[in-house]
Amino acid sequence: MVIDSQKMRSLADATAREEVAGRSLWADARRRFFRNRAALFGLFLLVFVVLFALFGNALARWSNEEIDFGVMGMVAQEGGPSLANGHYFGTDDLGRDLFARTVQGTQISLAVGIIGSAIAVIVGTLWGATAGYFGGRLDNLMMRAVDILLAIPYMFVLILLLVMYGRSITMLFVGVGLISWLEMSRIVRGQTLTLKNREYIEAARAIGVPAPVIIRRHILPNLIGVVTVFATLLVPNMILTESFISFLGLGVQEPMTSLGALISEGAGTINYGTYWQLAFPLFFFIVTLFGFFFVGDGLRDALDPKDR
Repeated sequence: MVIDSQKMRSLADATAREEVAGRSLWADARRRFFRNRAALFGLFLLVFVVLFALFGNALARWSNEEIDFGVMGMVAQEGGPSLANGHYFGTDDLGRDLFARTVQGTQISLAVGIIGSAIAVIVGTLWGATAGYFGGRLDNLMMRAVDILLAIPYMFVLILLLVMYGRSITMLFVGVGLISWLEMSRIVRGQTLTLKNREYIEAARAIGVPAPVIIRRHILPNLIGVVTVFATLLVPNMILTESFISFLGLGVQEPMTSLGALISEGAGTINYGTYWQLAFPLFFFIVTLFGFFFVGDGLRDALDPKDR
Protein backbone atom coordinates (compact mmCIF):
# COMPACT_ATOMS: atom_id res chain seq x y z
CA MET A 1 0.00 0.00 0.00
CA VAL A 2 2.88 2.34 0.78
CA ILE A 3 4.39 1.67 -2.65
CA ASP A 4 1.03 2.19 -4.32
CA SER A 5 0.60 5.48 -2.47
CA GLN A 6 4.03 6.63 -3.59
CA LYS A 7 3.22 5.70 -7.18
CA MET A 8 -0.06 7.56 -6.97
CA ARG A 9 1.68 10.66 -5.62
CA SER A 10 4.36 10.46 -8.32
CA LEU A 11 1.71 10.09 -10.98
CA ALA A 12 -0.23 13.05 -9.56
CA ASP A 13 2.94 15.16 -9.44
CA ALA A 14 3.77 14.27 -13.08
CA THR A 15 0.23 15.13 -14.17
CA ALA A 16 0.41 18.45 -12.33
CA ARG A 17 3.73 19.26 -13.98
CA GLU A 18 2.27 18.46 -17.40
CA GLU A 19 -0.72 20.70 -16.70
CA VAL A 20 1.53 23.56 -15.59
CA ALA A 21 3.74 23.09 -18.65
CA GLY A 22 0.62 23.02 -20.82
CA ARG A 23 -0.28 26.51 -19.64
CA SER A 24 2.86 27.95 -21.24
CA LEU A 25 1.91 30.50 -23.91
CA TRP A 26 4.33 29.28 -26.55
CA ALA A 27 3.85 25.59 -25.80
CA ASP A 28 0.10 25.97 -26.07
CA ALA A 29 0.41 28.05 -29.24
CA ARG A 30 2.74 25.48 -30.80
CA ARG A 31 0.31 22.66 -30.02
CA ARG A 32 -2.63 24.58 -31.45
CA PHE A 33 -0.66 25.49 -34.56
CA PHE A 34 0.32 21.90 -35.34
CA ARG A 35 -3.27 20.79 -34.88
CA ASN A 36 -4.33 23.20 -37.62
CA ARG A 37 -4.28 21.25 -40.88
CA ALA A 38 -4.45 24.35 -43.05
CA ALA A 39 -1.46 25.85 -41.22
CA LEU A 40 0.53 22.63 -41.65
CA PHE A 41 -0.34 22.56 -45.33
CA GLY A 42 0.81 26.17 -45.65
CA LEU A 43 4.04 25.32 -43.84
CA PHE A 44 4.61 22.43 -46.25
CA LEU A 45 4.08 24.79 -49.21
CA LEU A 46 6.56 27.31 -47.80
CA VAL A 47 9.18 24.62 -47.19
CA PHE A 48 8.72 23.43 -50.76
CA VAL A 49 9.13 26.96 -52.18
CA VAL A 50 12.15 27.76 -50.00
CA LEU A 51 13.89 24.50 -50.96
CA PHE A 52 13.19 25.23 -54.62
CA ALA A 53 14.66 28.72 -54.27
CA LEU A 54 17.74 27.53 -52.38
CA PHE A 55 18.62 24.38 -54.29
CA GLY A 56 16.85 24.77 -57.62
CA ASN A 57 19.98 25.97 -59.39
CA ALA A 58 21.72 22.71 -58.51
CA LEU A 59 19.15 20.88 -60.64
CA ALA A 60 19.24 23.29 -63.58
CA ARG A 61 21.33 22.33 -66.63
CA TRP A 62 21.24 25.89 -67.96
CA SER A 63 22.03 29.18 -66.29
CA ASN A 64 19.64 32.09 -65.98
CA GLU A 65 21.27 34.07 -68.82
CA GLU A 66 22.48 31.26 -71.07
CA ILE A 67 20.67 31.17 -74.42
CA ASP A 68 19.77 27.94 -76.19
CA PHE A 69 20.10 28.93 -79.83
CA GLY A 70 18.52 25.63 -80.85
CA VAL A 71 15.08 26.83 -79.73
CA MET A 72 15.43 30.61 -79.94
CA GLY A 73 13.18 32.10 -82.59
CA MET A 74 11.61 28.73 -83.49
CA VAL A 75 7.98 27.72 -83.17
CA ALA A 76 6.50 27.67 -79.70
CA GLN A 77 6.18 23.90 -79.45
CA GLU A 78 9.94 23.39 -79.89
CA GLY A 79 10.72 25.56 -76.87
CA GLY A 80 8.31 23.81 -74.55
CA PRO A 81 9.12 21.78 -71.42
CA SER A 82 11.43 18.87 -72.12
CA LEU A 83 13.58 16.56 -70.02
CA ALA A 84 15.70 15.56 -73.01
CA ASN A 85 17.34 18.94 -73.55
CA GLY A 86 17.31 19.97 -69.88
CA HIS A 87 14.63 22.67 -70.19
CA TYR A 88 12.32 21.30 -67.52
CA PHE A 89 10.01 24.35 -67.68
CA GLY A 90 10.72 25.17 -71.32
CA THR A 91 12.36 28.37 -72.57
CA ASP A 92 11.28 31.96 -72.99
CA ASP A 93 11.08 33.81 -76.32
CA LEU A 94 14.85 34.51 -76.17
CA GLY A 95 15.80 30.88 -75.65
CA ARG A 96 16.66 31.23 -71.95
CA ASP A 97 15.89 28.35 -69.59
CA LEU A 98 12.65 29.08 -67.73
CA PHE A 99 13.50 26.71 -64.88
CA ALA A 100 16.61 28.71 -63.93
CA ARG A 101 14.75 32.00 -64.35
CA THR A 102 11.88 30.77 -62.18
CA VAL A 103 14.39 29.82 -59.47
CA GLN A 104 15.88 33.32 -59.55
CA GLY A 105 12.43 34.90 -59.69
CA THR A 106 11.37 32.96 -56.61
CA GLN A 107 14.55 33.99 -54.79
CA ILE A 108 14.01 37.68 -55.51
CA SER A 109 10.29 37.63 -54.71
CA LEU A 110 10.94 35.91 -51.38
CA ALA A 111 13.77 38.34 -50.63
CA VAL A 112 11.56 41.36 -51.37
CA GLY A 113 8.78 39.96 -49.19
CA ILE A 114 10.97 39.00 -46.24
CA ILE A 115 13.36 41.98 -46.26
CA GLY A 116 10.55 44.45 -46.92
CA SER A 117 8.53 42.96 -44.06
CA ALA A 118 11.56 43.10 -41.76
CA ILE A 119 11.99 46.82 -42.48
CA ALA A 120 8.28 47.45 -41.95
CA VAL A 121 8.26 45.48 -38.68
CA ILE A 122 11.31 47.24 -37.24
CA VAL A 123 10.19 50.77 -38.14
CA GLY A 124 6.52 50.21 -37.31
CA THR A 125 7.21 48.49 -33.99
CA LEU A 126 9.61 51.14 -32.73
CA TRP A 127 7.35 53.97 -33.90
CA GLY A 128 4.16 52.49 -32.42
CA ALA A 129 5.76 51.43 -29.13
CA THR A 130 7.30 54.87 -28.61
CA ALA A 131 4.05 56.70 -29.38
CA GLY A 132 1.93 54.40 -27.23
CA TYR A 133 4.26 54.40 -24.22
CA PHE A 134 4.91 58.13 -23.93
CA GLY A 135 1.44 59.25 -25.02
CA GLY A 136 0.37 62.89 -24.81
CA ARG A 137 1.54 65.37 -27.40
CA LEU A 138 4.25 63.08 -28.73
CA ASP A 139 1.67 60.38 -29.37
CA ASN A 140 -0.64 62.82 -31.15
CA LEU A 141 2.19 64.19 -33.28
CA MET A 142 3.52 60.77 -34.28
CA MET A 143 0.13 59.24 -35.05
CA ARG A 144 -1.09 62.27 -36.99
CA ALA A 145 1.99 61.85 -39.16
CA VAL A 146 0.96 58.23 -39.71
CA ASP A 147 -2.59 59.30 -40.62
CA ILE A 148 -1.27 61.79 -43.17
CA LEU A 149 1.00 59.19 -44.76
CA LEU A 150 -1.85 56.66 -44.88
CA ALA A 151 -3.92 59.17 -46.84
CA ILE A 152 -1.30 59.20 -49.62
CA PRO A 153 -1.62 56.34 -52.16
CA TYR A 154 1.33 54.11 -51.26
CA MET A 155 1.66 52.73 -54.78
CA PHE A 156 2.12 56.26 -56.11
CA VAL A 157 4.85 56.88 -53.52
CA LEU A 158 6.63 53.63 -54.41
CA ILE A 159 6.52 54.34 -58.15
CA LEU A 160 7.79 57.88 -57.51
CA LEU A 161 10.71 56.56 -55.43
CA LEU A 162 11.68 54.06 -58.13
CA VAL A 163 11.49 56.69 -60.87
CA MET A 164 13.48 59.28 -58.90
CA TYR A 165 16.18 57.08 -57.38
CA GLY A 166 16.55 54.33 -59.93
CA ARG A 167 14.93 50.97 -60.57
CA SER A 168 17.38 48.89 -58.57
CA ILE A 169 16.66 45.86 -56.44
CA THR A 170 17.98 47.68 -53.35
CA MET A 171 15.62 50.59 -53.91
CA LEU A 172 12.78 48.13 -54.32
CA PHE A 173 13.60 46.55 -50.94
CA VAL A 174 13.75 49.92 -49.20
CA GLY A 175 10.74 51.41 -50.97
CA VAL A 176 8.44 48.46 -50.27
CA GLY A 177 9.52 48.34 -46.62
CA LEU A 178 9.25 52.06 -45.90
CA ILE A 179 5.67 52.38 -47.15
CA SER A 180 4.37 49.32 -45.30
CA TRP A 181 5.15 50.13 -41.67
CA LEU A 182 2.18 52.43 -41.10
CA GLU A 183 -0.43 49.79 -40.24
CA MET A 184 2.12 47.99 -38.08
CA SER A 185 2.72 51.16 -36.04
CA ARG A 186 -1.01 51.56 -35.32
CA ILE A 187 -1.38 47.95 -34.20
CA VAL A 188 1.70 48.15 -31.96
CA ARG A 189 0.54 51.46 -30.47
CA GLY A 190 -2.80 49.95 -29.48
CA GLN A 191 -1.12 46.99 -27.78
CA THR A 192 1.36 49.28 -26.03
CA LEU A 193 -1.44 51.43 -24.60
CA THR A 194 -2.80 48.29 -22.95
CA LEU A 195 0.56 46.99 -21.72
CA LYS A 196 1.88 50.20 -20.20
CA ASN A 197 -0.78 50.16 -17.46
CA ARG A 198 0.13 46.68 -16.24
CA GLU A 199 1.43 46.29 -12.69
CA TYR A 200 4.94 45.21 -13.63
CA ILE A 201 5.34 48.24 -15.92
CA GLU A 202 4.20 50.58 -13.15
CA ALA A 203 6.57 48.86 -10.73
CA ALA A 204 9.46 49.36 -13.14
CA ARG A 205 8.63 53.05 -13.45
CA ALA A 206 8.32 53.36 -9.67
CA ILE A 207 11.87 52.12 -9.09
CA GLY A 208 13.26 54.49 -11.71
CA VAL A 209 13.87 52.22 -14.70
CA PRO A 210 14.45 54.45 -17.78
CA ALA A 211 11.73 54.49 -20.43
CA PRO A 212 13.93 53.04 -23.22
CA VAL A 213 14.81 50.09 -20.98
CA ILE A 214 11.14 49.47 -20.13
CA ILE A 215 10.23 49.51 -23.81
CA ARG A 216 13.07 47.15 -24.71
CA ARG A 217 12.71 44.69 -21.83
CA HIS A 218 9.01 44.71 -21.04
CA ILE A 219 6.97 46.20 -23.90
CA LEU A 220 8.63 44.73 -26.99
CA PRO A 221 8.87 41.11 -25.71
CA ASN A 222 5.12 41.12 -25.06
CA LEU A 223 4.46 42.27 -28.62
CA ILE A 224 6.24 39.33 -30.26
CA GLY A 225 3.05 37.36 -30.86
CA VAL A 226 1.16 40.19 -32.53
CA VAL A 227 4.17 41.31 -34.55
CA THR A 228 4.91 37.76 -35.73
CA VAL A 229 1.38 37.22 -37.00
CA PHE A 230 1.25 40.58 -38.75
CA ALA A 231 4.69 40.07 -40.31
CA THR A 232 3.66 36.66 -41.66
CA LEU A 233 0.58 38.18 -43.29
CA LEU A 234 2.62 41.15 -44.53
CA VAL A 235 5.05 39.07 -46.59
CA PRO A 236 2.50 38.02 -49.25
CA ASN A 237 1.33 41.63 -49.55
CA MET A 238 4.93 42.63 -50.20
CA ILE A 239 5.26 39.96 -52.87
CA LEU A 240 2.02 41.14 -54.50
CA THR A 241 3.29 44.73 -54.49
CA GLU A 242 6.60 43.73 -56.05
CA SER A 243 4.79 41.66 -58.66
CA PHE A 244 2.57 44.57 -59.59
CA ILE A 245 5.56 46.90 -59.86
CA SER A 246 7.43 44.36 -62.01
CA PHE A 247 4.31 43.88 -64.13
CA LEU A 248 4.46 47.62 -64.87
CA GLY A 249 8.13 47.31 -65.84
CA LEU A 250 9.43 49.28 -62.83
CA GLY A 251 10.70 46.35 -60.77
CA VAL A 252 13.88 44.34 -61.18
CA GLN A 253 15.67 44.85 -64.46
CA GLU A 254 17.29 42.41 -66.86
CA PRO A 255 19.15 40.14 -66.60
CA MET A 256 17.60 39.73 -63.13
CA THR A 257 13.98 38.73 -62.86
CA SER A 258 11.18 38.08 -60.38
CA LEU A 259 7.98 36.10 -60.41
CA GLY A 260 6.03 39.24 -61.27
CA ALA A 261 8.30 40.00 -64.22
CA LEU A 262 8.06 36.41 -65.46
CA ILE A 263 4.27 36.48 -65.20
CA SER A 264 4.22 39.72 -67.16
CA GLU A 265 6.38 38.19 -69.90
CA GLY A 266 4.29 35.01 -69.96
CA ALA A 267 1.03 36.94 -70.21
CA GLY A 268 2.41 38.85 -73.18
CA THR A 269 3.23 35.68 -75.14
CA ILE A 270 0.30 33.45 -74.15
CA ASN A 271 -1.44 34.10 -77.48
CA TYR A 272 1.46 32.36 -79.27
CA GLY A 273 0.82 29.08 -77.45
CA THR A 274 3.69 29.37 -74.98
CA TYR A 275 1.56 28.47 -71.98
CA TRP A 276 4.57 27.34 -69.93
CA GLN A 277 5.98 30.87 -69.77
CA LEU A 278 2.95 31.86 -67.72
CA ALA A 279 2.00 28.58 -66.01
CA PHE A 280 5.19 27.78 -64.10
CA PRO A 281 5.94 31.26 -62.63
CA LEU A 282 2.24 31.66 -61.80
CA PHE A 283 2.23 28.30 -60.03
CA PHE A 284 5.11 29.24 -57.72
CA PHE A 285 3.61 32.68 -57.19
CA ILE A 286 0.27 31.20 -56.07
CA VAL A 287 1.91 28.49 -53.93
CA THR A 288 4.04 31.12 -52.13
CA LEU A 289 1.05 33.35 -51.39
CA PHE A 290 -1.13 30.50 -50.18
CA GLY A 291 1.69 29.21 -47.97
CA PHE A 292 2.16 32.54 -46.19
CA PHE A 293 -1.56 33.16 -45.84
CA PHE A 294 -2.23 29.71 -44.34
CA VAL A 295 0.71 29.99 -41.94
CA GLY A 296 -0.33 33.52 -40.94
CA ASP A 297 -3.91 32.43 -40.25
CA GLY A 298 -2.61 29.47 -38.27
CA LEU A 299 -0.37 31.68 -36.12
CA ARG A 300 -3.21 34.13 -35.56
CA ASP A 301 -5.51 31.34 -34.35
CA ALA A 302 -2.79 29.76 -32.22
CA LEU A 303 -1.91 33.01 -30.47
CA ASP A 304 -5.50 34.26 -30.06
CA PRO A 305 -6.19 34.46 -26.30
CA LYS A 306 -9.97 34.37 -26.87
CA ASP A 307 -9.79 30.71 -27.95
CA ARG A 308 -7.86 29.46 -24.94
